[in-house]
Amino acid sequence: MDQPLRCVAIIQGRMSASRLPGKVLRPIAGKPMLERVVERTRRARLVDEVFVATTADASDDPVAEFCQGRGYACWRGSQFDVLDRYYQAARLARAEVIIRITADCPLIDPQLIDLTVSEFYQVKADFAANRLPPPWHRTYPIGLDVEVCAFTGLEQAWREADKPHQREHVMPFFYEGIPVEAAHTNRPVSLYTSPRGFRVLYLNHDPDLGAMRWTVDTPEDLDLLNCIYDRFNGRDDFSWQEILALFQREPQLAQVNAAVHHKAYNDLDQRARKP
Repeated sequence: MDQPLRCVAIIQGRMSASRLPGKVLRPIAGKPMLERVVERTRRARLVDEVFVATTADASDDPVAEFCQGRGYACWRGSQFDVLDRYYQAARLARAEVIIRITADCPLIDPQLIDLTVSEFYQVKADFAANRLPPPWHRTYPIGLDVEVCAFTGLEQAWREADKPHQREHVMPFFYEGIPVEAAHTNRPVSLYTSPRGFRVLYLNHDPDLGAMRWTVDTPEDLDLLNCIYDRFNGRDDFSWQEILALFQREPQLAQVNAAVHHKAYNDLDQRARKP
C-alpha cells in the first residue's frame, strides 16, 4: 500500500489531570509514562513523526522540558481547547493525516496504529477509529485507543465546532449524529457517513474485549500498568496480544483497577468554565 500523505501522531498530555495529577510523567517500571507512549507510538511503520501536544500553562513546563531533554517534538497550546491545540500542532508538523493518541495510554500498540491508518487509507475515510463513545460499543481494551483523521477534516472541525465538548475532546465533530442503530455491529470494519458528510470508519474486535481497562487515570490504573511492565521486565516492545495472554494466565490482574469508573466522552473539565 502506498502512503503518499505525511502522517503525524500527536500525543496530548498535561500535568493537571483531575484524578491523578502529574500522571504523564509518573514512572512506569522506571520510565516516565509519556516516554512509554512516545516510544511505542514511534514503532508504528506508517507514522512519519510523533509530536507531543501539551499546554502553554506554567504547570506544563515540566512536560516541555522533558520533551526537550528527550528530543521529542513538542507544541504548547490551549489548556482546554484541545481541538485548537491539535490543529496548531498539526499545522506546525505539516501533517496531512493526524493520529490522535492520549498520553495516558502507555500500552498503545504500534501494530494497531498501523492497522487503523491502513484501513483509513484503504477506504479513503475522513476519520477512522477503533473506539467511539456510547451509543457505540467498544470492543478493544480501554487504553488502545487510536483515532485518525485527514487534516482537511480537522481544519473544518477547528473552524466549525462550537460546543465545549467538541473543543475539549477533539474528534466528536466527525462522528456525532450517526444514527444509534448504525452504531452496533459485529463487523470487523464498518463505514458510515456522518450527518456532516464525513466518511467514518470504525474497527471492531472479535471477541469483545471492551471491558478490559489498560489506561491510566487513577492510582489503581497506575498500579496495574506497573504490574504489566514488571511482568515484561521493563521492556516496552511487547504487543497488546502478549498483554492479553498475560491476563489469561493471571486473571487476578484485572481486579487491580476493576472498580474504576471510565469517564464519558462528553464529560467536561469544569476548571475551563470557572470565571
